[in-house]
Amino acid sequence: MRKFPSLLTFLLIIFFLFYTFYSTKSHRISDLDTPAQEFSTLRALEHVKNISKEPHYLGSTAHKKVQKYIVDELKKMGLEPQIQKGTSISKAGRVSQPENIISLIKGSTSRKSLVLMSHYDSSPHSSFGASDAGSGVATILEGIRAYLATHKTPKNDIIILITDGEELGLNGADFFIKKHPFAKNVGLALNFEARGSGGNSYMFIETNGKNGKMINEFVNARVPYPNTNSLAYSIYKMLPNDTDLTVFREQGNIEGFNFAFIDDHFDYHTANDTWQNLDLKTLQHQGSYLMPLLSYFSEVDLADLKSDRDYIYFSTPIFKLFKYPFSWIFPLLIIATILFIGLLLYGRTAYRIDFKQVIKGFGVFLLAINLAGFLTFGLWELLKIIYPQYNEIQQGFTYNGYEYITTFIMLSFAICLKVYARFEKSENLPSLLIAPLFMWLMISILAALYLKGASYFIIILFFGLLSLFVLIRQKKPNPYLMTFLGLPGIFILSPFITSFPVALGLKILFVSAVLSVLLFGALLPVFGFYKRKNLLGNIALVLTLVFLVSAHAKSDFTKKRQKPNSLVYILDTDQNKAIWATYDKILDPWSQNYIDKKENIVAAYNAEISKNRSGKTFAYTLQSKYGKSYTYANQAPVKDIKQPKIEWSNDTIINNSRYIDLCVVPQREINRIDLYTETLFNFDQLEVNGETATNFKHKDGNLYNAYTKRWNQNLLTYLTTDNEPLELRMKLHKDSLPKFVMYESSYDLLKSKHFSIPKRDEKMIPRPFVVNDAVIVKKSFVLQKYQEKVTDTTSFETTTINE
Repeated sequence: MRKFPSLLTFLLIIFFLFYTFYSTKSHRISDLDTPAQEFSTLRALEHVKNISKEPHYLGSTAHKKVQKYIVDELKKMGLEPQIQKGTSISKAGRVSQPENIISLIKGSTSRKSLVLMSHYDSSPHSSFGASDAGSGVATILEGIRAYLATHKTPKNDIIILITDGEELGLNGADFFIKKHPFAKNVGLALNFEARGSGGNSYMFIETNGKNGKMINEFVNARVPYPNTNSLAYSIYKMLPNDTDLTVFREQGNIEGFNFAFIDDHFDYHTANDTWQNLDLKTLQHQGSYLMPLLSYFSEVDLADLKSDRDYIYFSTPIFKLFKYPFSWIFPLLIIATILFIGLLLYGRTAYRIDFKQVIKGFGVFLLAINLAGFLTFGLWELLKIIYPQYNEIQQGFTYNGYEYITTFIMLSFAICLKVYARFEKSENLPSLLIAPLFMWLMISILAALYLKGASYFIIILFFGLLSLFVLIRQKKPNPYLMTFLGLPGIFILSPFITSFPVALGLKILFVSAVLSVLLFGALLPVFGFYKRKNLLGNIALVLTLVFLVSAHAKSDFTKKRQKPNSLVYILDTDQNKAIWATYDKILDPWSQNYIDKKENIVAAYNAEISKNRSGKTFAYTLQSKYGKSYTYANQAPVKDIKQPKIEWSNDTIINNSRYIDLCVVPQREINRIDLYTETLFNFDQLEVNGETATNFKHKDGNLYNAYTKRWNQNLLTYLTTDNEPLELRMKLHKDSLPKFVMYESSYDLLKSKHFSIPKRDEKMIPRPFVVNDAVIVKKSFVLQKYQEKVTDTTSFETTTINE
């Protein structure tokens, strides 16, 4: 091609990459002057501000203030909200007393109800909960206000459910499904969530069956900016990231849609989850989901959402949401395979495909993939060594994470250009294209067999085969046609390239690198004609260095990029000893006031507390999202902290079963009790504060948790409200001798009269996902053998375990 307009096609590719991301949501922020019948982002933001003034986890003083605010806002709309309160035991053994806020808009001819749901509790103990999930509550409050302003009477009942205790174990949703009469008639739920503080809001379907009718109805609702795909949900189902809607699906067999955003993941569950950090475009995006879906699903029949057909689906610019049934997967795969073989033979007979060049093409493409993948993996591991502070960000996504994503995309692009620069002759392009197409064929086969939600990647293959056909027919094809045939690759792949490391952590940056090479392969019919690939590769390398330097400039901790740190005080009443402990790998001036590396006794502490009378070992580090253990511990002064009172009563034997009542009464203001027992698998029945632990199932005559692996020997974690005691009723074999280890925690280390802990400076925030800033009292006890004639409930023999 004499005058191949490389610059123009390159600019077109840049434009379409930009448009792919720009078109995903509205960039107009609706202000306070927005008509009353429409959703206003700034009106919703006022709710976020009021909800997120301070941390408001269940049991905190601010929790009641937020509850009152939401109730008052619903009353202003003319609604009659109610509070549903009781005890809930989650599938992970989390026990709490959630207080759900529920209100009803009565429909005219309702068969099934529509639920609008989010949660109002923040994560313990330092998160302000602006995004997670103050944004969801605000979206619902503003959306309902706008809907009521239309003065429509819906056909379906609309239930506004603002759950509580979601952060503790989905307890509010669990309690609603099990105990509230409204739950029996729910046909569909819309749940608004957050796992960061910005970016696109993604839609995830929750269904026990097939998704055909759910997808069709979603399309019929005409959401203006849908962001969703069947692969993301396939991956989501593999991750341990349940939401309230998961409870609806698992326990109530209720269909639903999740809407959640994940960008700026470093803010998740931290003191930086504030309204100032919430992206207004994201809040606008949430509203753009709610309003059309509320209008549509308040009118359609919600009793008929079950389907006998599954759909592959994905959102894309221009077409919004593209879908086709699972039944097409293998026919499309067969057609693609036949076309691939047919074009290979056709190209050979037309003397446009040379098998020697095909083999070289495989070599160069595999070289590019391996260089990009392994270099990215190795360099990221090296960067974690150079910048050990990155390991302090438990979310796995650093403050400069976006710079690193761009860095390694640029590096992958540079590798592709430099490697392919050796094959300058465009006459070889049909032969070189075989390797990327074969790779896409293999991906399509694997998706069809093991990850059907990803089967729409075959669309990239079909357009690639069409490009191959054009290249066989024409030595100098129209460059704009080649660019157009590469658009499916841009539209489908580029969002995954950027979002995978955000969703799953920078540890999988190498996946983005590999996907970048695969995208380059899909665009090879365009890039292959470029005469100055070496020059363009050098520019990409320079940009790689620029973004690497930019990441370095943001690698330290500042007032805007604070270091998470931790400190707890643990009083071991069994041995009358105390320690300071931290989860931090890197100590800072604040924690060094109490922790000295040279005097670290964490290994000795873990070994000492892990031994019991049977000689077995258990790790009693308190439960946390990422399974973190203490990194450093030092001896601490023993303080006069009140111990919990343990009362045994109603010790009875009937046949071969023993019935015991146990009550733990706090003697100070606390936030949680973690109870461990060696005899977890000997329980036949367990009641907690009057609620039977129905999430525990019987197996071979023993009690175990059917849904999730127990945390070491953790029996349960009780999250307190108003300092109410923990009451247990246990049924076990008559010869069992339960041995318990209890940790009683309060989040008041910085406020306790026993200590004078200084405040963190502006470059620090409390570490999330762990018990932090806490005063912890450890106490062990064991019940002795049953004594038949005991009648005084205060005289049962108990023995404290001395480790």
